Amino acid sequence: MARGGRKLSELAERLDLIIEVRDARAPFSTSSPLLAKFKKLKPIIHVLTKSDLADPDVTALWLDKLENSYAVNLKQDKGVNKLKRDLLARKPSHRELRLAIMGIPNIGKSMLLNALAGKAQAQVGGIPGVTKSVSWYKNNGLLIVDSPGILDPHSEPGVHQALSWLGCARADILTGGFEAAALELINYLNSKNLLNKVLSKWDIKLDEEIINDNYKILELIGRRLGCLISGGAVNTELAGKRFLDAFAAGKLTPVTLETP
Repeated sequence: MARGGRKLSELAERLDLIIEVRDARAPFSTSSPLLAKFKKLKPIIHVLTKSDLADPDVTALWLDKLENSYAVNLKQDKGVNKLKRDLLARKPSHRELRLAIMGIPNIGKSMLLNALAGKAQAQVGGIPGVTKSVSWYKNNGLLIVDSPGILDPHSEPGVHQALSWLGCARADILTGGFEAAALELINYLNSKNLLNKVLSKWDIKLDEEIINDNYKILELIGRRLGCLISGGAVNTELAGKRFLDAFAAGKLTPVTLETP
């Protein structure tokens, strides 16, 4: 984190603005740990990626909450054209608009860079007075640098937990196993009255007898996904991994974990 912060600090003086990338499903937990530092130095634009995997009504609340914010679906290029237009409106008349893309790992920074730079993107050398240890990409009036993904090791446990559910951190390392991580996700979704909505994609309906038993719910998921071992028992570690993978990839119902 310190090394990444120093690298961005070297660049900041030569930049016009910084794009901070977050996951639309958890805009609080996926905010960059360097945001507080750099918003004092340069204008910040917030981009909520994976908007197709989030509840659109809650995303609208986040866009109202965050100044200079955009929701995009990078897989289908939705929302990118408006972002490009607004970026180019900020371009100085005598040169390209210089910007950095900042965010935590696996949040969509590289996909956003590709979407903004386009297929004709061209990697260019160092800019005078700017460190040469980073890669710049130039296209259509934009000069973009891709910064390293940075996590804060000192974030509160709940933040790291949410990141593991979204695929931004290793669930098995943070929680001691996929089963434990899946049980925590089931418990969280249940507390927010979202669990039945999420599992409806798999035609799983939880009745009153099972709704408060997280382990039995994981077993039910495991049976639905065929995670069985000899004797018909459920391999809950495998069930947990498949549940987490499906949730992180957005293969279940669109849902947002956090509201403003």
